[in-house]
Formats: sequence, C-alpha cells, structure tokens
Amino acid sequence: MNPKYENLFSTFTLPNGITLKNRIVMAPMTHYSSNPDDGTVTDAELQYYAHRSKEVGMVVTACIYVIPNGKGFPGQFAGDSDDMIPSMRKVAAAIKEQGAKAVLQIYHGGRLSPPELVPNGDIVSASDIPAQRGNTSGPTPRALTESEIEEIIHAFGETTRRAIEAGFDGVEIHGANGYLIQQFFSPHSNRREDRYGGSLEKRMTFPLAIVDQVQSVVAEHAKSPFIVGYRFSPEEPETPGITMSDTLTLVDALADKGLDYLHVSLFHFASTPKRGVEDLSKTRVQYLLETINNRVPLIGVGSIYTAEDAYQALESGMPLIAIGRGLVIEPNWIQKVKEGREDEIVTVVQKDKQEQLVIPDPLWQMIINTPGWFPGI
Repeated sequence: MNPKYENLFSTFTLPNGITLKNRIVMAPMTHYSSNPDDGTVTDAELQYYAHRSKEVGMVVTACIYVIPNGKGFPGQFAGDSDDMIPSMRKVAAAIKEQGAKAVLQIYHGGRLSPPELVPNGDIVSASDIPAQRGNTSGPTPRALTESEIEEIIHAFGETTRRAIEAGFDGVEIHGANGYLIQQFFSPHSNRREDRYGGSLEKRMTFPLAIVDQVQSVVAEHAKSPFIVGYRFSPEEPETPGITMSDTLTLVDALADKGLDYLHVSLFHFASTPKRGVEDLSKTRVQYLLETINNRVPLIGVGSIYTAEDAYQALESGMPLIAIGRGLVIEPNWIQKVKEGREDEIVTVVQKDKQEQLVIPDPLWQMIINTPGWFPGI
C-alpha cells in the first residue's frame, strides 16, 4: 500500500463505542430492485450488497420507507410493518457476513413520493406546496395534520425497532435530498403556522422529534450499542429555501443530540456555499466542521472516485468518507488501494460489465439511461 493512504484504513470508534475497521463508508444508493408487490428484498439486492461489503467499515443501505405513504421509488424495500423483519434481516446478514457494520437508512418521501406508489395517490408534506423540478412542478401534496405528524414520528421509531430486531448495527435518519424531514425544515415546503412551522426553530421541531423518538426506541430495545446517524443536505436552490446559515443552526442542534454521526449529502465534497454565509469561498465542509467543533463525527460524501479523492476528503478534516457511485463502478476499490493498485481503479461505467459488477437490472437500467448521474454515461 502507498503509505500516503494508510490513514484511510485506520480504525475509527464512534461515540457509542462501536469501532469501524476503516474510514470508508458505502454511501446509501437507491437501487429500485426490491419485489414490487410487497417491498421484500430480492436475491439480486443481497448479492449487490454482499459484493461491496467485504472491505468497507460500514454500509448505509438504500432508504427504507417507514409508512406506506412514504414510498418514493419503484422497487423500494419496505420497513413499514413487522412482516418486513425477515426481509430486513436478510439485508443485515448479507452486509455483516462480509465484515462491515450494517446501517439501515429510514425515510419518508413526502411530496416527492409518486402518487401511483402510495395508497389512494395521497401525497403528503408539511404544507400543500408542490416540489419544483426545473421549470415544472410536481403534484400538489396534502398538508399533514398534527395527529398524522405524530403517527409518522412514531413510525420512524417502529422501523428502528424492526432494524434492531433484524440485526442491523444502526439506523440513519434520512433528513436530506428533499424528502419529508427536509420538507419540514425548508421554508419552501413548510408554510405551517402551528408548532411544526413558522420560525427556523419551529421548522426544526419535526426533525429533532424524530431523532428523539429513534433514540428513545434504541434506549428501550437495543441490548448492545446501536448506531444512530442523521443525513442532511446543506442548501436548496429554491427561494425561499434552506440556506447554509439555516443548516448550520440545525447542525448545531443535532451536534448536541448525542448522535453517533452526521452525514452531509453533497454532489462534490469540496463544494462551496451558495448563500447564507459571509465567505462563499470556504467549503461547506469547513463551515460544518467549525460548527460541529468535534462534538460528533461528520461523514462526507460527493464525487469520490479515486484514492486521491478520498485522501483529499480525509485531509479536509472529515473523519469518515462515504463512497457511493465509486463503489458501484468499482466494487474492488478498497482492495486495489490496499494492494497499491490504486491506478487500476475504474472511475467510469463499463457498459459491458453489468454481470461482473453484480448490479441488479433495475439499477443498471437507471444508470445507463440517466445521463450525468454516473461518469461515462
């Protein structure tokens, strides 16, 4: 191994005492490949995870929906009832048998859920504001009632309990990428005037309530240390929308919650803020690390394909590096770096290698038919 990259393979102990064997995390990636009838996992998904879990320290799964009206993708796997525990157990086992920690990402799609995928086409959100998709708008959601909000908070806790029973090592609360938790935090999608909306502090009520609920369930049901992480997106393009300043306020609150990590969702780890802070030349990661001030580990993700990319991300101060598309393209990424063969890492999609890459058909079709999502397409 090139000594330059040795730190990528040093162990890291999370606040709850769980030790990861290295600094590399497999980032959550939607794969559209569960059984469409009931949301149970398929053999193709299990093989996909097993093929990529051997060398990484931790795997964060694709997001699992906690309640039926939270389903956001075709072929998404379900965690909304105890009937799903055997299916969930298969995913946890496929990852853990390879030596990685298995973390289940839990989520609700909110206004980004396609009407055809949820009961009665009833799309819900913080308010009845449709999502903006370029020059078009998505379907208009129905604003959740306070009792429904409480039900969803409870559902996040219930899916956490199922994750514990299924043998996962932890859960990641998906508060990023425009889904329901972010919709409550965003001034674009949250126009409420009750305790869940209005001021920045009130818009933080729903995200923080989910953290509290998940942690309460873990305290009650987990018999050994159990990881709880939180993923967030730093900014939104809409006006009004989440600014970098808003996110720093949220992160400051999250850093005092006793979480095991925060996970920032970025397209590129070295990206800079668009608005909301004085110095737009400082990276988002720099601002986040300053705000966190060593209170909780930060996982950084975004366009990490080469060993040098990972090295630079680690040098920026992030203790853990998440790789998503890079591990889809190159399942042997870690092995090649450890063996000093980092120059052999594949960084673009090889269109004739689906079988060797162990990528399920639905995900493969999305990759090769979505220009710009993966390099080489």
